[in-house]
Amino acid sequence: MAYIPPHKRHSYEAAGSSESSDTHNRPSPIPQSLVPQFRRNLNLRLPPKPFSQRSGQIVCNYAEQAIYTWFPVGLDHNHLFPSSVHVDSVPLQLFERTTGTSPLVLFNNNNNHPVEQMRSPWVYIAENVVSNLLSSFENVRNEKLDLEDVKPKLVARFGKILFHESPSISKKTTRLGLAAEATLSQLRRSFYTNIPNSYMENIKGEVAQKIKFDFEEEKDLYHVKLCDATLPDLNISCKCNVIKEDKRLQLHKIELQQVRHMVVDISCLDKNLDLRLMLSTKRILTTLTDDEMQSIRSLINSAILDPNVKGGLRWPLGGTSSGGRYCVVGVWHTTAKDYKSSSLRLKVRHVDRYDFRTSIGKVTREINLKLKNIVSLLQLQEQEVEVSLVSEMLKDHLRLIWDHFLRCDHFFDMK
Repeated sequence: MAYIPPHKRHSYEAAGSSESSDTHNRPSPIPQSLVPQFRRNLNLRLPPKPFSQRSGQIVCNYAEQAIYTWFPVGLDHNHLFPSSVHVDSVPLQLFERTTGTSPLVLFNNNNNHPVEQMRSPWVYIAENVVSNLLSSFENVRNEKLDLEDVKPKLVARFGKILFHESPSISKKTTRLGLAAEATLSQLRRSFYTNIPNSYMENIKGEVAQKIKFDFEEEKDLYHVKLCDATLPDLNISCKCNVIKEDKRLQLHKIELQQVRHMVVDISCLDKNLDLRLMLSTKRILTTLTDDEMQSIRSLINSAILDPNVKGGLRWPLGGTSSGGRYCVVGVWHTTAKDYKSSSLRLKVRHVDRYDFRTSIGKVTREINLKLKNIVSLLQLQEQEVEVSLVSEMLKDHLRLIWDHFLRCDHFFDMK
């Protein structure tokens, strides 16, 4: 039987993607009697090891003191879900085939008439996020990293929070009270970021113009993900561009896989998109030996551009490993348009991913908003951080996000 390259083999096709399989298997000890106590216990400190939900993604890495939390915004005055909010399953093929079940999503049948709240939603979100943000950034400092060499990044992402079923809650649940909220917080979850083309075009056109973003550049890059036998818990990302004359990859930058220090998922009940705020760092590898560089370059140089395979790259038979140390575990082909303002950077990108270990490919459209001035402020604060200044800056950005980025018609094309 003739050899069939991994990209050509049958694999599960996903209509979309979970941007990140940020899941955990340990339920947090959340009492179901008092909402304030429930709120205080939502912060989950993750162990210093990667994990995934078998969704076909490169495994994510979290810092030792990483904060991973979820909360809803848009509850009524009794801190309960409005009667118009229900949980239902969504038919996402990738999850159905890999886990056997469809994920659950919160829907609001009346989000055109939001529940009256004592505080503006962006103020409520900022008040619930700012302490986590400050403590997470302090953890970055305490790791004694040279911030000249490490790039901290605070990003807002837009999509839908997916909850993955357990016996304690099912798709038949139609009304959500306090007990259901506590149960939702204990479910494994992921963040689905494959947004419709109509939403992407609206962000690039109308929204970018309203917020006065200037177009910066367009990028066409390949990210080759490598496993290093000496670093089993980390992936290496090789950022490459294409030399058009001879259609070869050119290695541009080598980075360690990003490390997440804070992930806050927010269910926005009055909107039809949810929000993720994430603080992460990346370190550029500059201390590789000549032999290590040669092994990595050998893998990059042997890649073959092929638009007919997932990820856009393939390798000759036996060519996905080098020197017994490095092995190709995934490929991302990204085409992106970058926009910038004085305080924000907007990235609108199309991503074609392929994971060699699971033979699963995904194509997604994604919107990322980098809150660069908040990170700049935190980096300048060598001693006492001015909490009120960070909080006000965060509120300003969240109000802009609330007004312009969380509305998307027919996101899941649900009833």
